[in-house]
Amino acid sequence: MTYQDTHAAGRRTGHPAPYGGRPAAPVPPGRPRRGPGGRRALAAVFWLGLVAAVGPWWLDTPAGTLAGTADLLTAGGRITGLIAGYLLLVQVLMMSRLGVLEHALGGERISRLHRDLGATLLVAVLAHMSLLVVGYSRQERKTVFGEVGALLTDYDDMITAFAAAGVLVTVAFTAVRAVRRRLPYELWRLLHAASYLTLLLGYAHQFSNGAQLYEPGPVRTGWIAAYLLVVAALVWGRMVAPLVFNMRHRLRVADVVAESPDTVSVYLTGQRLNQIGLLGGQFFRWRFLNPGCWWQSHPFSVSAAANGRWLRITVKVVGGYTAELRDLTPGTRVWAQGPSGTFTAAHRTRERALLIAGGSGIAPLRAMLEELPPGAALIYRARTPADVLLHQELDWLAQARQTSLWYVVGRRDDPGPRQVMSPDGLRRLVPDLTRRDVYLCGPGGLVDEAVAALRAAGVPRRQIHLTAFEL
Repeated sequence: MTYQDTHAAGRRTGHPAPYGGRPAAPVPPGRPRRGPGGRRALAAVFWLGLVAAVGPWWLDTPAGTLAGTADLLTAGGRITGLIAGYLLLVQVLMMSRLGVLEHALGGERISRLHRDLGATLLVAVLAHMSLLVVGYSRQERKTVFGEVGALLTDYDDMITAFAAAGVLVTVAFTAVRAVRRRLPYELWRLLHAASYLTLLLGYAHQFSNGAQLYEPGPVRTGWIAAYLLVVAALVWGRMVAPLVFNMRHRLRVADVVAESPDTVSVYLTGQRLNQIGLLGGQFFRWRFLNPGCWWQSHPFSVSAAANGRWLRITVKVVGGYTAELRDLTPGTRVWAQGPSGTFTAAHRTRERALLIAGGSGIAPLRAMLEELPPGAALIYRARTPADVLLHQELDWLAQARQTSLWYVVGRRDDPGPRQVMSPDGLRRLVPDLTRRDVYLCGPGGLVDEAVAALRAAGVPRRQIHLTAFEL
């Protein structure tokens, strides 16, 4: 089978509502959509903070004092050190899961910024170390290795500073896509969490050896205040807010349903579920408090829109952790953090939308479909008919929401799917493609190919939405 289409005029499946869920409803016309104002304000704060971080060096360096190569190298090392210290605070702040940041930027954008700033931070740290070592070695007429030895033995807190740099390099290496794909998710999370050590290990070095920070005064006080604010944000976002959420809602497993041989849906109940500000397409970080899962949390999108009675996630079994989910028993307590993400109908820029899913990537799109206005379109890619998940619910929603639905089944290199997922094929299925928002969720290869086809078909980049789980 190449592809099967199900339009609004097609058949019903007989379900009165999608597995007991609330009737599908469009996003209310008055729902606010995030504009660029908040992002611009945060960008302005970021650049002002960077100027404030480097400014003291500029004010403390009289004109004409950078006369030789050694002075220039040392100055470069101090500037990059101030930049690195500032970027480290920004990176940890973005990892704090602070609600105000998510509301202004969105988890997906935070994830991309974290990745990009992480590379800049690594370059700044390595430049800081290299420039200072070479600059000091020229001033003191030592070899580079001799200068490193002198720094480690003669300067306070320098050993921990080198250790912080080593941790940062390790984290950056494991963040490389090719490396990350080969690491178990649990190990990668553990290694990435070690990045918090860079804040702890590098703190003392900055204030005992930093030319602009070791003397008491407003600059030193400002940096200490910045550290305290970032730590407070980390404690609030990672500890206090999740504690309040879980004490309020007390989630538990209600049922586990096999959707296919390698996919399960986990239903959850709790208290005051109608008070959770959940949108279809968002995700939580779930920690199931049973013997096999309690020690780690994983991000999964909800696969049904909010209904006030239960939540649901639909998960493909790909490793040891997800295999444990098949054996969850009703009543198992759940620690959740969220909801997070801006991959929602409320953040669209056009009235109509096209959804493209691959495999278990259908989960957030199925939930979002309940909140989109009538007239949406959904293309669901799957390798075999058995890989099509939640098809009865999708068929029902296609009827209820007047949605055009295509199941595109086959291998990636089969002629049928290749034609359908080409620029011309997408335009034939959805003639007004360029006037729609497009939401993509699925394997990386599918998403990359679909983005390329959409861009070639003339869809503006701002109308293409990708889901991503921030740290």
